[in-house]
Amino acid sequence: MHIDLFEIWAQATIPVKVVILTMMLMGVGSLWVAIERTFSLGRARTQSRALAAALGAAFQKGDAAAALSIAQQEEYKHAYLARLLKSGLKEWVNRPDAHGIEAAERAIQRSNIDEDANLRRGFGILATTGATCPFVGLVGTIFGIIGAFQAMADGGGDLDKLLVPIAEALIATAIGIAVAIVGVWLFNWFNAKVTSIANDMSTSEIELMDWFHKQILKSEDEGAEPATSA
Repeated sequence: MHIDLFEIWAQATIPVKVVILTMMLMGVGSLWVAIERTFSLGRARTQSRALAAALGAAFQKGDAAAALSIAQQEEYKHAYLARLLKSGLKEWVNRPDAHGIEAAERAIQRSNIDEDANLRRGFGILATTGATCPFVGLVGTIFGIIGAFQAMADGGGDLDKLLVPIAEALIATAIGIAVAIVGVWLFNWFNAKVTSIANDMSTSEIELMDWFHKQILKSEDEGAEPATSA
């Protein structure tokens, strides 16, 4: 007796259908997160790189106000670098001294916490799918085995009556494992991307702090009185 997937679905019990639909929803959710994160992270990195190039002249001139103005432009609103720089530059512009540097560092740290959460949005769906989908599939497998035993009880050893429940069990297992593998792969892939972005942000923070210190030293040198010979 030949049974195709459509026939198996038509004859599947309601619990097995619910389990399979749940796993399919988990898979669709993971794919949606993957598509959204690919677009969002790509846009954020592109705008951040463009912003870094646009800020070169302002930083070379030591003009923090101009750098802040550029970072606030609408075309860089999705750049993670823009949010980092704005939080630090605002504090520095208000108070360009050592206390301003400390305030800028605290502001940047707060910004990094918010930015990390924003970059990892949807990761919980991927992690949950990868960790739990095999067990959801196992639930479907159990229902399929129960159906097989029930068929055996009703029809003795008739193999035809055992095919559908056994197929239900195997299909539920296969879907659970397949969706979980995709979820884990996607989670690891995007986690690596966010880690790379976090490293870029840490480097940018260090460079900005270094620039602040150089501006203080430059101001001190410019304000120092020329040395006189004895």
